[in-house]
Amino acid sequence: MHEKTLVHGAVAKHLGDVAGQLAVFLERVLPPLFDDWWNKAVVNTLSFQQKRRLEQRNITSLGDLDLAGLLRVLDQNWYQISNSLDLTSEARHFVKEMQTVRNRWAHPDAKGLPIDDIYRDMDTLQRFAVVIGADEKLIQDLRATKASLLAEESQPQPDPGAETPSAPPERKNDAAEFEPGQIVFIKSNPSSCGAVVAVLPGRPENRFKVFIDGTTQTFYASQLQAKDQREEKENTLSCDQFHAYLTALQIRYPGLSTLYSLNAARIDFIPYQFRPVLRFIRSDRPRLLIADGVGVGKTIEAGLILRELQARREIRSVLIVCPRPLVTEKKWQKEMKRFEERFTHLDGPTLRYCINEMDLDGVWPDQHQKSIVPYSLFDESLLYGSAPKGKGKRKKGLLDLDPPPRFDLVIVDEAHHIRNQDTFSHKAVKFFCDHAEAVVFLTATPIQLGSDDLFVLLNTLRPDLVIDQESFSHMAEPNPFINRAVSAMRSQVPEWQNLAVGALDQAASTPWGQAILRHNPDFTRMRTELLEKEVTHEERIRMISDTEGMHTFAGIINRTRRRDIGNFTVRKPETVAVPFTPAQQHLHDELLRIQAEIFSRIHNGVNVKFMMTTIRRQAASCLFALAPFLEEILSRHLDELSWEEADDTGVPGDEAIIPIQSQIESLLKAARTLEASDPKLDALRNIIRGKQSLPNNKVMLFSSFRHTLGYLFDHLVKDGFRVGLIHGGTPDEDRVSLRARFKKPKEDADCLDLLLFSEIGCEGLDYQFCDCIVNYDLPWNPMRVEQRIGRIDRNGQKSESVAIVNLITPGTVDADIYERCLIRIGVFNNTLGGSEDILGEITREIRNIAENYELSEEERKEKLQQLADNKIRFIQEQEELEQKQAELFGIRLPQEQMNHELADAASFWLSPASLCRLVTLYLQRVCGKDQEFILGEKPLKTLRLAQESRVHLLRDFQQLPRQNSSVYREWENWLKGGSQHLTITFESDCAMQHPEAAFIMPLHPLVKQAAQSLDAKQRVITNLTVVSNEVPIGRYEFAIYQWRFHGIREDLVLKPVASNAMVTEHLARFLESAADSPDALPDSLGASVWDDLDAQHYSLWNDARNRHRQKAQEQAEYRRESLSTSHRARIALLKEQLGQANNEKIQKMRRSQIEAAEADYARRIQELDIALERADIIADPVAYGVIHVFRRA
Repeated sequence: MHEKTLVHGAVAKHLGDVAGQLAVFLERVLPPLFDDWWNKAVVNTLSFQQKRRLEQRNITSLGDLDLAGLLRVLDQNWYQISNSLDLTSEARHFVKEMQTVRNRWAHPDAKGLPIDDIYRDMDTLQRFAVVIGADEKLIQDLRATKASLLAEESQPQPDPGAETPSAPPERKNDAAEFEPGQIVFIKSNPSSCGAVVAVLPGRPENRFKVFIDGTTQTFYASQLQAKDQREEKENTLSCDQFHAYLTALQIRYPGLSTLYSLNAARIDFIPYQFRPVLRFIRSDRPRLLIADGVGVGKTIEAGLILRELQARREIRSVLIVCPRPLVTEKKWQKEMKRFEERFTHLDGPTLRYCINEMDLDGVWPDQHQKSIVPYSLFDESLLYGSAPKGKGKRKKGLLDLDPPPRFDLVIVDEAHHIRNQDTFSHKAVKFFCDHAEAVVFLTATPIQLGSDDLFVLLNTLRPDLVIDQESFSHMAEPNPFINRAVSAMRSQVPEWQNLAVGALDQAASTPWGQAILRHNPDFTRMRTELLEKEVTHEERIRMISDTEGMHTFAGIINRTRRRDIGNFTVRKPETVAVPFTPAQQHLHDELLRIQAEIFSRIHNGVNVKFMMTTIRRQAASCLFALAPFLEEILSRHLDELSWEEADDTGVPGDEAIIPIQSQIESLLKAARTLEASDPKLDALRNIIRGKQSLPNNKVMLFSSFRHTLGYLFDHLVKDGFRVGLIHGGTPDEDRVSLRARFKKPKEDADCLDLLLFSEIGCEGLDYQFCDCIVNYDLPWNPMRVEQRIGRIDRNGQKSESVAIVNLITPGTVDADIYERCLIRIGVFNNTLGGSEDILGEITREIRNIAENYELSEEERKEKLQQLADNKIRFIQEQEELEQKQAELFGIRLPQEQMNHELADAASFWLSPASLCRLVTLYLQRVCGKDQEFILGEKPLKTLRLAQESRVHLLRDFQQLPRQNSSVYREWENWLKGGSQHLTITFESDCAMQHPEAAFIMPLHPLVKQAAQSLDAKQRVITNLTVVSNEVPIGRYEFAIYQWRFHGIREDLVLKPVASNAMVTEHLARFLESAADSPDALPDSLGASVWDDLDAQHYSLWNDARNRHRQKAQEQAEYRRESLSTSHRARIALLKEQLGQANNEKIQKMRRSQIEAAEADYARRIQELDIALERADIIADPVAYGVIHVFRRA
């Protein structure tokens, strides 16, 4: 009793210590989060009794609150605190547990608490102390108390409920029924078993303390049974049963090394689309920006990521944010159907309903758990709420929601729409992302966005990593050198190894490289290999992948260039040069004269320069559209979206228009008198007429200017062409109708033969059924040209070639850029190649040269030529080297690299044949073996089950976790329905061609049922044979172990081990092609055989464990250095801001921010230390067998 009193006293002291540490924690984190933090975060969150006590005692600091009050403050402010410190849901659980612990010890039972309950409470205190960053002494004291409790628990204790006899009782049998350490199970619940930890002698029965389900429970001897009394015999499996067993293991225990989406959607198998999937599942946080080239298939990649998440855990809620045209065209809705998913579109009233329901119930409505919402719905009232009308209540906004909606996955398509942090779209998307479990951004290539916009995207995606613009620039600095090293490795030019080392050394010499890269173990190893040996072809492929992984944003950006995956079709460009007429030339010269006059008297007028550039580009596009364009400028009726389509600059204000208004009016007068003759329009008419005689008569025409499009539309309609027009302002219903009419065959009277587009008008939409585009004018940015062509040159294009017709007017700056830059870059013949950094520089330099009005025409041409001779020539040389390599070695290295990655991640046990085998055996076992249940030899099959069999399957189905999925609903409906036939397929190709068929893939409930039906804990053995010339003939015992990797990177793999090392090397492949052995299992297979095999396994396991721990140590050091570097930059910035602050409140806020940053850093380092301590491989044998090897005849 004395010992228990001491324990209770220690617990009381620990609770007091934790209260003190919690007060310190809250004083550090709350002030930066609230303006009037004491009233808002403390006083207003306390209960009535706690507030009353606070007022009576005149409490003014957190240190004077008791533990109950402090825990309530923490609990009520959890949303703000967890977001600020990025705390997990597990941490939230410990807060709730702490409240229970506090209440239990505030009102203890008169008899006291059992030791195992006290131990559990001490464990909660320790874990909670870690969450709040308590000092190390308190954590060590808690550990010591736990250790003393364990020691006391292990000692036999007298029965406290029994009367103490005057003399020791006589026992009939002195020997206890069970011994400490023995495994027993509960007779009333045989599935619940554990180890005996203590024997409590008593009358008439002994009692036993048994460790079960993470806690110690006491039982009488008659309630227990020794495990070995009911040990099952080895379960001998045939080859098919054994294969099905291994498939079931992979389904039930997914690992990071294996892809589960390879055959899980109604899509074509395209290897490169799985690269972002691999990157996503292997990243340290489920966040990824997919910035693939145009036409690569980013929507499919997002769907595959969804599939991988579903294979690993339940995904109930998914939100897709995209531009309105993609909602109108139902693009995402259609694409998600390929993945057996049904999404709803949210309009304004529905989204408002969801917000209201979330406010009332704290959960997003079930019927809209998987939704698609357009950016256009995010406005001020939706985000911030709206004022009450009359006597009504104020409507809460999205940002008011507490708790906020927490989606399992948020997909943001065309993510460059949030590149401006001041827009409502950005604020809404950031809100959803901050509270989502996983996030995927899809966007145009980063070189189109520019580094500032890329920073905004990465900061929104990973604010913990990309903290501010300075840290972004710091991180990005080594990347050009890393890209250069990759280029050297790919090109394999003479001395490529030295070139690669030089580039890597330059990367390592940057501040980030010195702090981070030099500590990267892969960097050190690779540099040594490049310097000291001749690198083989296989090693070079691995080096390219490893070097790309050193890119500072490699873990959060996936970039697959079109160049890397080959061409979908042949591009056939054609230049149609149409000179100005004399009258048009006169007007163009007048424009240049007025431009020169303007800049002779206006200096440093940036806005004027931007506007004049746009006017000049409009003139090069179409002089007949110049007059309405100028009228729009003078009347100030400028459309922001229209200007964005023409250029990336904003709408010009009065400061740009007023100084040159008279010159614009003069130019407008000249434009209005232009004669009607238009040779450029005539050339377009000839192009269109020539196309109409071909089987595919569709033509897409692009222009950057709406007035050009309007002018063309009017004339082409008068000419009798069936033409439509889509730009950024086209209503949704018109957009859907026009695309549908454009897709119709030319024989249909309602079809369109020609569709006119602006840049935004075609954004994100696919037109593979068209094989001809006309560029009536051309953007200066090569990537915008690539995006236009990518509308038709993409996966799914049926024509062998696509025509690209460029209309050019000689003598304009646009013509100079076209001839000297765009053609030489090669965008019209092939997808863009070359370094993104160089392409970005070229785009900026083109604009700088074109907008330098101090240059003469000859000087401008000379500058453009210099640009072509330097940077563009470098791109051409790189492409030629890659092409020569492909010719010499018969390979395309990026494709080979992708194939390697995919082969490593594929699993034979998840193939369609393996799934079919698993399902077939499951049906035979559940429904009886007298008949076939899956009928048909072709990929399209029929599942035939009688009513009684469907009842059995329905019972198994109801044991699965409930999924909000159309696949689960349709399967359940069939099981409950009256039809005994169901059309099914295991092949994705067949599923794509037959949407009516049920697609049986790894995530289908039938597969899940089959996998769950096999006892994964049984001891199985099999007897196999295989034909091979790679190892000596003979009989070999083998075992398969399940390795669970714990630590910084967690994984789960199956590891086969044979009694011969040579066989072990080939065993995984042997098992795939094995067959049943005609011989019986030998009688000599005793425990000693498997013990000898385990000794061999131990050697492999120990080596792998040491490598895993070493790797974890290296990764921990690398991440620690990375965290320290980012932390130092963050603290330096905050201290600088503190030094510049004059206001006392701002100074206080900055100090609090510094304290919060220090606490955040300490927490992350602690998490890293814990992960490093856990670094281990837990091995568990899951199968045994014998394999007989014979020679191939």
